[in-house]
Amino acid sequence: MKRNVVLKTLLTGLLGLGLAGVSQAGGDAAAGQAKAAACIACHGADGNSFTPMFPKLAGQGEKYITKQLKDFQSGARSNAIMAPMVIGKSEQDMADLGAYYASQTVTPAPAKTELIALGEKLYRGGSLEKGIAACTACHGPKAEGVAAAGFPSLQGQWSDYVSAQLKAFRAAGRDDKEGIRRDNDGEARLMRDIAAKMSDQDIEAVSNFISGLK
Repeated sequence: MKRNVVLKTLLTGLLGLGLAGVSQAGGDAAAGQAKAAACIACHGADGNSFTPMFPKLAGQGEKYITKQLKDFQSGARSNAIMAPMVIGKSEQDMADLGAYYASQTVTPAPAKTELIALGEKLYRGGSLEKGIAACTACHGPKAEGVAAAGFPSLQGQWSDYVSAQLKAFRAAGRDDKEGIRRDNDGEARLMRDIAAKMSDQDIEAVSNFISGLK
């Protein structure tokens, strides 16, 4: 009971911090569409990538995308493919890209139907026995995320991609730089704590349930 109260307090605090940091300017989706030309090869023309190797960006919140691009640019998040893509991009460029992808509609990804029931149970209700919090608290009932707070949308994302991210959180606390943990990142820390309690089956089930949501 005490654990649930602490978790609820943490989630409320994170949400408040996210809302407090919302940019008033925002991006320009039309401008972002033109700037997204270089992103098509990996993420698709409308943000629906062709392979689980690259995440779908369609329907993703502007604030979340902008933050990830800034992290790639600063080196806070390391990725050999993304690092050269953000060189020279201004904050407005990143906001415009975020606005464009946020305006697009994600398409459902293939899912293993035999895992959906367990995945839905964990996603909506968590597991009291294992201490796993329900995903709906941060990602919404349809996995659409909380755009204003910067909590990402997971709706329709490739199950293999979601699974890989959860396993990364579980294994390394998502070390964005080799050997450096982002202990000051509240959202990442929360995900580390949740993923640490999930089995491979839990992760695969949740990932498959998320993929089919629309």
